[in-house]
Amino acid sequence: MDQHSVRRESRFLAAPDGLRLHYVDYRPASDSGAIPVVCLAGLTRTALDFDALAQALARRGRRVLALDYRGRGLSDWDADWTRYSLDVEEADILATLAAADVASAVFVGTSRGGIHLMRLAARQPEILRAVVLNDIGPVIDVGGLRRIKGYVGRQPGSASMAIALAALKLVAGAQFGSLTQPEWEEWARSTFVETDGRLQLCYDPALSHTLDEVGPDSGPILFHDEWKAMAAIPTLVIRGGNSDLLSVETFAAMGDGHPLLERLTVPGQGHAPLLLDAPTIAAIGDFVERHG
Repeated sequence: MDQHSVRRESRFLAAPDGLRLHYVDYRPASDSGAIPVVCLAGLTRTALDFDALAQALARRGRRVLALDYRGRGLSDWDADWTRYSLDVEEADILATLAAADVASAVFVGTSRGGIHLMRLAARQPEILRAVVLNDIGPVIDVGGLRRIKGYVGRQPGSASMAIALAALKLVAGAQFGSLTQPEWEEWARSTFVETDGRLQLCYDPALSHTLDEVGPDSGPILFHDEWKAMAAIPTLVIRGGNSDLLSVETFAAMGDGHPLLERLTVPGQGHAPLLLDAPTIAAIGDFVERHG
């Protein structure tokens, strides 16, 4: 299964409004002709979140694209934070697919990435051969959003990765009790970058404004119509066993009216599972093989 070596290349393109976007293109040594996989990250996350998964899928003969939305990773920051919107990002995603010559794919979407996929199912379902939703569904619990709002945009304030790692464990340790030390270290490396001798976030802190309307009286955010549009698309939904964004109740109800749904729970992880452990990577790889 893993007979292929992997070529990993950073690629850049201009967004419809001219902003420079970045994605990582993973290719097996020989082109098998298999349908590619496209990975979409969470609100403040980057293409690095998918490196282990992408390497594994590419070794199985798949081309994989992992995207940096505007304001994240190696994509340029936007001077106007209001353009960190789902509509603008969706246009960026479609522009990236066009630049990469991808007409359809199996998609993996973590959190915000999964929201994009539910929206695309309602708008352009023909590009979605199959979908993996990582800890996201048609009902987004506001308690998890309030927790995320509490840390998004806060700089680490440290020159030491060790100190930043300790802070990450302090914030997320209760939800991610099953992580190994290497997994914690990988999470830290994909969250912070060293700039001028100090650690900085791997994203524009202005992304915090996208949560401005989340308050103590906010209700859940609903995507029922978008979820219904996915009924004909093979879908694997992954839930972190400790997630506070995708409830047990929503996770169970997602099978109603969705005959092509598969489910996977990742124990000992919260929102969102890191996709670093071998069983989860294997489960996604097997799903891709069945439906791509």
